[in-house]
Amino acid sequence: MFEQLEKIEQRYKVINEKMADPEISTNIKKLQELAQERADIEDIVGLYEKYKKYQNELESTRLLLDTETDEELREIASQEIDSLERRIEEIYQELRTALIPKDPNDDKDIIMEIRAGTGGDEAAIFAADLYRMYTKYAQNKHWQTEVLSLSEGGRGGFKEIIFEVRGKGAYSRLKFESGVHRVQRVPVTESSGRIHTSTATVAVLPKAEEVDIEINPSDIKVDVFHSGGAGGQNVNKVATAIRMTHIPTGMVVVCQDERSQLQNKIKALSVLRTRLYDIEQKKQEEAVTSERRAQVGTGERSEKIRTYNFPQDRVSDHRINVTIHNLPSFMEGNLDDLIDELITQDQARKLEGQAV
Repeated sequence: MFEQLEKIEQRYKVINEKMADPEISTNIKKLQELAQERADIEDIVGLYEKYKKYQNELESTRLLLDTETDEELREIASQEIDSLERRIEEIYQELRTALIPKDPNDDKDIIMEIRAGTGGDEAAIFAADLYRMYTKYAQNKHWQTEVLSLSEGGRGGFKEIIFEVRGKGAYSRLKFESGVHRVQRVPVTESSGRIHTSTATVAVLPKAEEVDIEINPSDIKVDVFHSGGAGGQNVNKVATAIRMTHIPTGMVVVCQDERSQLQNKIKALSVLRTRLYDIEQKKQEEAVTSERRAQVGTGERSEKIRTYNFPQDRVSDHRINVTIHNLPSFMEGNLDDLIDELITQDQARKLEGQAV
């Protein structure tokens, strides 16, 4: 670890020297690249310098303790050693965490896809509840959300909803939400008061930009049709809905929520690009399937990452064996306690694989 820290510190010095070079200071593009690289490692360098400073103080204080004969001064030195050792250990752990390779997608906006699983109308209602929960969470974070595609189910639920979340750190906070979510409650569709178990699937995809993946226009087939559902006279008179098919993969995206054919086409292309980007990432990581399939599984009740049990007022995440009570608050978008624990345990797993 310390060899890596020495290399980072040396690189930081080289960057500063380059940025002070008159030839580079007039090259705005190069200057911006260097400034970004420096910003990425600045905190680590600062921590490492603090670590070395405390280590030097610790060695000096230990030397003082070994040579000092005055008992009062020895006691003070002993207390200072204890304090320095605690600080050094804290910074050491911070450095280990800081050296965990950052997910390059963490700062990206995301596209979330929620689909009703098993459970009929109740599953569709639960899918709508999850959508509301995530939009509430986005509001708490001052992020923006926009629906890209919606297929309504019975009793106000959603068969499927695809929406975008825009905001700093959106992917880093929500990427662990991918998977099968299970609900246990008495549904509004149940007259006898029996508790039902239903599921909905969630996929969280980092939004791909044009620079991330290039799509050949000749690989896309676009069909225009009349939108279904609410929309008034515009639905009947003007064909604005878009069905976009990526011919090489057979992937199909449908967008029909905008009144403008162009806007629906833009949204459909955004979703298509994000899905293809996701598949390409997984190929690079040598995954056996695309992330979308790995995330959502089949929607069967046994493939769950989390259970929302309303009668017992609890939400349990089965990946980390953590249960949180006050389910109504959780459904209002107060997810940070659980998300923080997911991130902490993910970092701990990564730290276990680091060489010390």
